[in-house]
Order: sequence, then structure tokens, then C-alpha cells
Amino acid sequence: MYKVLSMFMVFFIQIYWYKITKKPETEWEKLWANIGKRFRRTLFELEGLLIKVGQIISSRADLLPQPLIREIEDLTDKVPPSDWNDIQEILDKEWGSSHKELLISVEKEAIASASIGEVYKGVLQDGSKVAIKVQRPHIDSVVQTDFRTLGIAIWFATYFLPIPKGFINLKVLLTELKQVIERELDFTKEKETLLYFQDRFKDSDIVLIPHVYAELCTSKVLVMEWVDGIKINDFLAINQLDVTRKELAQRLIKVFLPQWLEPGIFHADPHPGNILVSEKGHIILLDFGMAGEISKNDSLSFQRLIESFLAKNYSAAVECLSRLGFLLPEADSKMIERLLAEWMTFQPAQMNEVDLIAFKRELTDMIQALPVQVPTRFVFLGRSFVTIEGIVTHLLPEEDILDIGKPVFMEWSLSQGNKWSFAWQWIQSQPLFKIFHSMKEFLNAPEKLEHLKETEQRRQFQFWVYENHKKQLFQLTLFALTGIGAGIYLANTIMLKLSIVLSAFSVVGYSIISYKLKKWMKYMHKIR
Repeated sequence: MYKVLSMFMVFFIQIYWYKITKKPETEWEKLWANIGKRFRRTLFELEGLLIKVGQIISSRADLLPQPLIREIEDLTDKVPPSDWNDIQEILDKEWGSSHKELLISVEKEAIASASIGEVYKGVLQDGSKVAIKVQRPHIDSVVQTDFRTLGIAIWFATYFLPIPKGFINLKVLLTELKQVIERELDFTKEKETLLYFQDRFKDSDIVLIPHVYAELCTSKVLVMEWVDGIKINDFLAINQLDVTRKELAQRLIKVFLPQWLEPGIFHADPHPGNILVSEKGHIILLDFGMAGEISKNDSLSFQRLIESFLAKNYSAAVECLSRLGFLLPEADSKMIERLLAEWMTFQPAQMNEVDLIAFKRELTDMIQALPVQVPTRFVFLGRSFVTIEGIVTHLLPEEDILDIGKPVFMEWSLSQGNKWSFAWQWIQSQPLFKIFHSMKEFLNAPEKLEHLKETEQRRQFQFWVYENHKKQLFQLTLFALTGIGAGIYLANTIMLKLSIVLSAFSVVGYSIISYKLKKWMKYMHKIR
């Protein structure tokens, strides 16, 4: 706790010092790069939950400085495995007997070791090969300490760090992170999620979900079927399969697209280590500890958003983005609409002529300059989407991801009975329909102007009320000061005391009204 808090305190002081001394942009870039390096070094030194926090932070390129992101963007769970004696003790305690009574054999070296759990390969008494996921020893106390530390750091950042508060609610992000991690700490929840996905994909011929041995599972031990497969990023082995890379990419999208667009649970951590490919080309999903959930309203909005992009109806896309909370109040919808249209006309073939690193930096800078944000409730959904997008892009670097995903989306949309919705989106995007839409906007303009006029009048009235109160309190203060002078001159104790009380009341009132007016003016500026 001391190491983390002292690290954050140094960061706060450095940022304030650079802000006070008005350092140039080049110096700020060096500062953020140094912060990223120290942050990364501390995460690897302390291990535990903080590495996972770093992974989530690294996905927020829309909020954080690029030099910081570059230092932490490739964080992985590089946690050394625990001592086998500690793991054996957990197994015996959870199963209520020696693990040798249930297992013929077990490899004492971990196959995988992450921040929350470790995976060991074993063989049951009936000869079945299993993957045994065991919670790391004492992880509960480690996580609680990490959360307390993060809570203190976020409190300082919220109230003292000079960052734009409109971008992200750090308290809400910490709450959501707690919910996800606490769910991941309880392997019973992971077992339920695994069973949920088994049921969800029971009729699919392209997905394999490991069987779970429920009778051997506890809150700290999860026993699953051992499944052999090729890592999705092992391209040499992938090229030897009967399925093409494009077919594999489309299968991957087909597996994850319903998770993002339908109400329910989605896999929130689909990195290459958690996605395997069988010899027959099946997508194998592993590790369901980190999962999120999407509501019915949000799923409908996301469906409309993708339909709008595919139909090139960018005005509808902007409306969906606004409904989902991706646009800040001051966003100019027409400007965002034009940017979306330009972005969608960009051809991947042009990437051969572009400096990719410079292009990525420019794109990130543009996103940070725009009035856009990623709502906190979509942090884990965005992480899932960006990870899959990266895997698909690496599988098919020359292909446009929209061209790959469009037939998959159309197939899914038709299966949901949404063909007329998509057709309507396409009709709305046609020039003739846009003329009628423009005429409708023109006819509604007087009503909108009247509403704007009324709103402005209300604002003017509120401003006048504050100013009038300030004027009255100022006059009262002058009157009280006059009374104090008269009380002293006439040696009238009662008049003097009443004038002092009145003076104190008017000064305090004037200060409160001035503060409220200043706060209101700042709020009005943001709304405008």
C-alpha cells in the first residue's frame, strides 16, 4: 500500500508542478512516458490485482495521454506460480480429502499462472484429462489491500488532480472493477458463467466450451475438461488447418457478435491465451472469470448503431451514439456525422502508404480532441470488442474488418427477424429520403427556435435573480457598515451588535450567492 500510494503521490506532485510552471508540450510527453515506465515497473514488482488494473487502464486511449498508453499497452499477467505445497493444501481443504483420492496424477508445474488463479493439468480416477484452476493462496487479502489502495488514490485524483472530470467517473469505474474482480474471485460464479455459455452455444457447430465437473468445483477450485488446441495467434499452425484465415475470422466474429448485441453475459477477457482453435477449426473459449453483462436497452441501441454504419446512415449512427452516452452534451452532431462519413470511406489499402505509428498517434489525438467519451458501463464491453478486433486484424491484415463482419451481421440480423429494420435504415440513408428529412427539419425549425428562445429567457431570468440577490446583499452590507460606524460614534451597544450581526449575515450571503452564480455560469458554459 505504501509503495502504490507513494507512487501516486509523486505523480500528483509532478503533474501539479508541470501545470503551475506551464511546461511545453514536449516536456509533458516526457513526463507521461516516465510516469508510464514507473507505473509499469511497480505493477510487475507488486503483481496481483494491479496488473489487471493496468490492462484496463491501457485500453483507455480515448482518455489518457498517448506516451503513458505506449508504456503499458502490452501488459500481461506475468505472475510467477505459487509453491505446489500451498496449492496442494488448498485442494485438500476444498475437497475435504487428499487430492490423491480423486486424481491419478497432477502436474506440479502450473500450465498457466495469472493474477487471480493458476491452472494445473491432471487426470481423474476414470482417466479423464482435466484442467484444474486453483485460486492463488491469500489472494483475498491481497485484493482487499489493492482495492483500499486504489480507493485512496482515486479519491486524491477525483478531488485534487487537474484532469477533465467530464471524461470518466473514476468512482464508478472502481465500483465496476470491484464487481468484476469479486465475481472472478468466486469460482462458483465462473462455473455458472461457463454453464451459461455451454447452454448458449449448445446448438453451434463452430464453438467448443469445455465441460465442467460441477461436483469437484468449489469457490476456490474449478475443474474443467482438458481441451487441446492452437492459440489463435499461432499463425504458422493456423495456416496448416483446413479452414482459411478468413473463415476463422468470420467464425470468431460470429461467436462474439451476439455477445455484444444481445442482452446477457459476454466474455470480457478474450485475449489470445483464452481463445484456441481445434484441428477441425472450432473456436475454443477458455477462462470465463472476467465477464460483463449488457442490458436490453443498450443491446437494441448497439444493434441500431451497426445497422446505421452498414446502411451508411450516419445521422442515425450519431443519434445512437448520443443515446448510448458516447457523445458529450456540447458535441456538434453534424460535425460528428461528417467525420464518421470520412472515416468509413477510408480504404485499408491506403495503409501501405501510411506511417502506421504516426497514423495511430494522430487518430488517438483526434479522438481525444473530439467531444466523445466511453461511458464507464462499457469499459469491459469495449475491452472485449477491441481485443477481438485486434485478433481479426492480425489474422487478415489486408482486409477491412467491416467487409469481414458485414455478412456475419446480416446473417445474425436475419436470424433475429431484423431485416425490415435494416431495410428502413438503408431507405433513410438514400438522397431522396434525406430531402424529405431536411424539409421536415426546416418545417420544425420555428418550433425549435421558440424552444431555444424560451430556454435562453429562463437562463437570463435565473442570472438576473442571482445578480439581484447579490446587489441587495451588497447594499445590506453597506447599510450594516454604516450602522457599525453610527453605533461606535453614538456609543450605542445595541446598534453596534445588531449592525455587526447584520454585516456578518450579508457578507456570508453575498459569498454564497457569488459562489452559486460562478458555479451556475460554469455549468451553463458546458451545456452551451
